[in-house]
Order: sequence, then structure tokens, then C-alpha cells
Amino acid sequence: MSERVDLRALTGARGIAAWLVVLYHIRLSIAGLPQGVVDVLAKGYLAVDFFFLLSGFVMWMTWGVRLREGGWRAAVAFLTKRVARVWPLHAVLLGAAALLAMAMAATGRHDPREFPFDALPAHLLLVQDWGLADPLSWNDPAWSISAEIAAYLLFPLLALAIDWRRVPSWVVIAAIAGLCFLLAAAFAQSGAPTLGTDIARFGVVRCVIEFAAGTAVAALWARWRGSARASVGAAIVAAIVLASPLPEPLRVPTGFASLLLALALTSERRGNPLSATAIHYLGQVSYATYLGHFLLWIVFKLLLVSDAHAVPSVLVALYLMLVFASSVALHHLVEMPAQRAILARAPRRPLARV
Repeated sequence: MSERVDLRALTGARGIAAWLVVLYHIRLSIAGLPQGVVDVLAKGYLAVDFFFLLSGFVMWMTWGVRLREGGWRAAVAFLTKRVARVWPLHAVLLGAAALLAMAMAATGRHDPREFPFDALPAHLLLVQDWGLADPLSWNDPAWSISAEIAAYLLFPLLALAIDWRRVPSWVVIAAIAGLCFLLAAAFAQSGAPTLGTDIARFGVVRCVIEFAAGTAVAALWARWRGSARASVGAAIVAAIVLASPLPEPLRVPTGFASLLLALALTSERRGNPLSATAIHYLGQVSYATYLGHFLLWIVFKLLLVSDAHAVPSVLVALYLMLVFASSVALHHLVEMPAQRAILARAPRRPLARV
């Protein structure tokens, strides 16, 4: 599973998921938006659960075998590449947030709950969601990146402990179901009704469990790749589970795991709309979209919006265009150059074989 495979449809799906998060954050500010649409967009936070599953899927697909065979050097290479991928853009946006907070403080508009300077070091190190700071401050979406860092640190251990290639399919499926039940049990035990409840307490748990489930989904994809029967079956399971009355902390991870498998199994087919060039590009710049839109919305409202609870559609359209433009700029001018610069300076050593 360490072969390079470009599942374009999954990249496209990631782009759509990122835009669902954007719409989730602005839904209550759009003037005249029908309540039914507001209610649908209110579930946009669940796109993060798809991100966590997809992240585990991709990491296992590209690094699972390499980590098992490469030992600690492979683990160092993996973690270096993940930090190079996620940290530079986060640092740049956090710096922008700090400048914004200082400007707001100078004008008497600083909210210490939204921009707590004492928590800035934890946010800079991406450990804010580890119980060390309020994760929903500074740049709110970064809480999930903090949670993913925890999953990245644990992933080499998972890869060494479990070789999904040698596990029967029914056991892999049982493991996915077990992980979803474990997550649901954690939420039920505390009385938390939704996956978005109490991110400070459950964010890392939510991420690590769904990430692990995503690695198992990748194992199923590897053995069922190209099977139309398996893709239809996964799609049917996803539809049944997501439409069921099960509690959200059980319904969504289970349904999304099935949906991810269905999307992966159909990703390489010609004509898949999620593989279209425009949709695929949205996925390529999706990290910048996800991480940059929240601060842009704050600045946008400060500069152009008189009533933050009734933003005219023309201004909403302008904001969405700015989100796309800023995503393109951040991806090409910050994210990718910084990643290349870090990796160019990283030590290059052959991975040990065992």
C-alpha cells in the first residue's frame, strides 16, 4: 500500500468538505437564509470527522508499509513531512491573528476570550487541544490540526502494532465498528449529544479514534480495489446508517467510514464528478481554505459588515470569492514553498529495511 496512488475523487471530496465548514461558520450571519438551509449547514462541523477518517486512510495508504519496514528513521521522516505540511501555514495565520489582536487591543476592541495572549505559545506549538489551552480561540479551525498532531505521533505505533494486510476482512470491519462504538460510548458516558460537543475534552479522542478507523478503511480499499460490488455495498451501508436514528457519535463515524470506502473504490473510475479538474483543485487548496477562512471572516466583518447577523447576499458572495482567492494565494505562496524549504533542509537517510 505504499505505492503512489492518486485518488482524485477523494481530493475533490476534501475540497467540498472544507467549503461545508466555511458555510457552517457563516450560516447564522447570512441575511434571509431559509431556516431549513440553516439547519442543514448547522451540521457542517461534521465535515471534520470526514477529514479525520480521510487522514487516517491516506496516511496508511502512503506510510503504513514504510513505517513497518523503516523503523524509527521512517517514523522521523513521516513526522517531519507532516509537520512541514501543516505547521508553516498555521504559523503564518497565527501570526496574522496576533497582529489582528494587537490592532484590536489598540482600538479597545480586543476580546481576551477570542484572542488570549497567554495561550499563544500552546497554539503556536499546536498543542492547544491537548488540554493545555482553549482550543476554540485564536484561529478556531486549528483545533483539529492540533488533534491531528496527536494522531500523527501515535500513528507509527499503530502501524507497528497492527498490519491490516494480514488481518481477515471481517476482523477489519469489526475493528472499524468497534472503534466507532468506542467513540460513541465515550460521548454517551459524558452525556454529550453531538460530535461537536465539548471539543476541549473530546477533540483529540474524536480525532485519534476516527483516524485509526480510517487506516482500517484503507486496508479494505486495498483488497477490494476495483470491485464494483464492494463499492455499491459500501454506499448502501453508508446511506442506511446515515439515515438511521442512531446517536450522532455512532451514526456519523460509521456512516462516514462506509462513505469513504465507497468513494475510494470509485475514485479511479472515469467520469467521476469529484475527479473533475475544478473540484480536484478545490481539494488541493482545501487546507488553506479550511485554516484561513475563519480569520478572514473576522476581518471581513470588521471592515465591511454593519450588522453581523444579517450580512447581505452580495457581501456573502464577495467573502466567498475572497476565501477562494486567499486559499489559492496561501497554498501557492506560503504552504507549498514553506513545505519544500523545510523538506530540502531535512536530513536524507535511507530507510532501514527489516
